[in-house]
Amino acid sequence: MTIRKTLLVAFLSVGLLPAILLASLAFVKAREAVQAEIERNLAIQATGVAADIDKMMFERLQNAATWSHLDIMQDLQVRDVDKRLSHFLSDLHAGYKDVYLALACVDRDGRIISSSDAAEVGRRVTDRPVWLGAALSGADVALESPTGQEDGALVMRVPVASAFAGGTLGQLRLKLDWTEIDDVLDQATSGGGRMLAVLDREGRLIAASKELRARGMLLGKALAAWRTGATGPTVSVRPGAPVADSDVIVGAARAHGYANFAGFGWTTLIIQPVDQALAPVHRMALIFLGLLGLIMLLTFSMASWVSREIARPVAALTGFARGYMRNKVLQAPPVARGGEVGELTDAFVQMMRDIDQSQQNLVRASKLAVVGEMSSVIAHEVRTPLGILRSSAQMLQRESGISDEGRELVGFIESETERLNRLVSAMLDTARPRAPSYAAVDMHALIEKSIAMLGAQADRKQVSVTARLRAVKPVVECDAEQITQVLLNLLMNGLQILDHGGQIELATHDDDAFLTIEMADDGPGIDPAERTRVFEAFFFKREGGIGLGLAIVQQIVGAHGGEIEAAESKLGGALFRIRLPRRQSGET
Repeated sequence: MTIRKTLLVAFLSVGLLPAILLASLAFVKAREAVQAEIERNLAIQATGVAADIDKMMFERLQNAATWSHLDIMQDLQVRDVDKRLSHFLSDLHAGYKDVYLALACVDRDGRIISSSDAAEVGRRVTDRPVWLGAALSGADVALESPTGQEDGALVMRVPVASAFAGGTLGQLRLKLDWTEIDDVLDQATSGGGRMLAVLDREGRLIAASKELRARGMLLGKALAAWRTGATGPTVSVRPGAPVADSDVIVGAARAHGYANFAGFGWTTLIIQPVDQALAPVHRMALIFLGLLGLIMLLTFSMASWVSREIARPVAALTGFARGYMRNKVLQAPPVARGGEVGELTDAFVQMMRDIDQSQQNLVRASKLAVVGEMSSVIAHEVRTPLGILRSSAQMLQRESGISDEGRELVGFIESETERLNRLVSAMLDTARPRAPSYAAVDMHALIEKSIAMLGAQADRKQVSVTARLRAVKPVVECDAEQITQVLLNLLMNGLQILDHGGQIELATHDDDAFLTIEMADDGPGIDPAERTRVFEAFFFKREGGIGLGLAIVQQIVGAHGGEIEAAESKLGGALFRIRLPRRQSGET
């Protein structure tokens, strides 16, 4: 009996106590690691939501500025006698019914002349104090004070300038559906137990997720002290009052604007209670303590004859855990020897594998989330101007005085916006690009068509676009729509970078296996150190660019089994050289 007690004490002293200490240290480290990861996620999410709100506000402001310059707005001069302006506003409201509650044009006396709501015509409106303003596309857009919100509306107004007599004819007023911002915040916090708030420069709570709205905190300054003064995102742990009973982790990010919109200086807060954030770690600790208690009971009953056998596997298990903590890489697991110790070894190894797999899944999910966000950004970045172009083209089609050449150009605009809209829809449906649909295509005809599509833009900038098509056999197996996108992207890049009076030259030559297309210009060219980077996603030099055009070009050319490179042209500017195989492997 004495020997058994001695073995039991020795086992507890040499085996269990270090294991308990090691496990405790592991859980402390795990708690710190989980909290650090949660803090990083909060900072990333705060930055992403702030960027989404800036983008949303930019689109609304850009719409207001663009619409105020349309020729149809001049119908205010004749008080919209033929109701063209009212019909136009009604069509806009129907197309943007999830964005705007109402659109109206008022004269200088504040009387509504035209409106998407016919019942509003003739009513007089009074301007409320200006809350925020922004200058976009030559127009000064003002947002009225949030104290003037009615039924979730925020009024945006922009003056309509007279194209004939100077001065202003009145103003275009748009009622934004401010609840759209709340919906964005609710979706961002869905199922995560987090709260989200947006503060203006004075610290007022102007938008919040439903938990904060239910507390009646809107337009108050209870969270003003939680704002960040730093340019980048910050994370802090604070007492939870008045939003929670326990401490909270707060991720804060200031808005930095979008495109040429400098932003309103709003601050986005992501709030998560500490207890809730660390609940999985606490549950794991309780599970492990329960398992450890069971092991101790078994040890007391069987230590007299299993102590020697237990010592070796426990030491191996301890080394396995320490190796993982030191290198963060799972080593070969210790060999299980059966019995309770073997079960413990299997359970602990499986738990470590699950933790390692969870970490890998978290990293993978984060990457997929970033890809999804960027796909959404790209899609919406394209879809907004497409809608404006298509609407403009459809309005031009109805003009009676348009020439045959103009009608052909309008047809180009409408067909190409339809094509681009399909591409955007495909981007939203799947993260992977569409596989090329191969057919025999006359590349010379495709190049001439692409030049014709952009002829009007080239004429406006007085850019000379010439084609020296010397390929003997211009027919290539390719996806005509995708290669058209490649040519248009390259031509658009050239037109945007060149000054008035510039030159663009397209040339072709071929051999038995490949057809080569070269596009050269006399612009500023590309720095030799950046010629390989220009095809990277989100790398751009031109102000207002997003760095995706050339990345998409390279992706399409690569999908066709071809190559693209950037070099210096004989004209002194940039040269893009594309080599496409004549036939695709496996094609008959």
